[in-house]
Amino acid sequence: MPSPRLRRPLDHLVLPVEDLDIARARHSALGFTVAADARHPFGTENACVFFADGTYLEPLGVAQREECEAAARKGNVFVARDQAYRFRRSENGFSALVVGSDDGDADHERFVELGMSGGEMLEFSRPMKMPDGSEDTASFKLAFAADLRTPDFFGFAVERINAPAADRSALTRHQNGVTGISEVILSEPNPTDFQYFIQELACNREVDANSFGMSIELEGATITVYNKAGLETHLGVSDPSRERGLTGRAVVYKVADLAAVAALLLKNDVTCRQVGGRLVVDPAPGQGAYYCFEEIR
Repeated sequence: MPSPRLRRPLDHLVLPVEDLDIARARHSALGFTVAADARHPFGTENACVFFADGTYLEPLGVAQREECEAAARKGNVFVARDQAYRFRRSENGFSALVVGSDDGDADHERFVELGMSGGEMLEFSRPMKMPDGSEDTASFKLAFAADLRTPDFFGFAVERINAPAADRSALTRHQNGVTGISEVILSEPNPTDFQYFIQELACNREVDANSFGMSIELEGATITVYNKAGLETHLGVSDPSRERGLTGRAVVYKVADLAAVAALLLKNDVTCRQVGGRLVVDPAPGQGAYYCFEEIR
């Protein structure tokens, strides 16, 4: 069983989209290299963006609605949460944060014992196309974590049972120079109400709390939860709503040359704004979160 106090790495972020072609076009305009479409065995599909630090984005679409509905009725938490998000929020958003796991069964048991299980563990396999054109099979175990107070955001730990060796170096080279994800930004009017949930998902008890919110470190990345003042100060976003619960807001990317990113976005007619030392691109069709580019040398 993995140590519950060993900080977990960020694995990926789930970003529901209405159409993978629109998501691909948007991310290409932002300077990202997008992988080929891939189909899940329960009706969803993705077109991922992989980074050199091992993290990735998962723009998630619905390939076959009937398959998704059938899977949800059978207890597939991943699909059920995706359907609920699309119904309540949008076909374009940021619904889940995923951490890496060496033992999905143990993580599921831990979440159950802590009273934060999101439902039955999911095991599945899918074909994976290799760079040389051959195919192999990738297998996964997903252990879900959720809080009933936050219906529009959840987390899970993913264990790769069979991970075919593949050279993804071409997919991790991006025109915008992004090398990875440094920070994941969520929001909630009173962030520390969800301190326990984030701590246990990250497997880290240490919290940096201030007047703008709180931050908890993963291995190699930070989870930050801002209150309304934090959103306005650090993202330039005013939120007049009185909604409670965690909301996925933004992704902060590591780049070596911020001026080069600004020039690329201008060339591709992508509007951005500067907030502090970051370039911020507002959500758009195919991009359901604020994208922030930060120079880290």
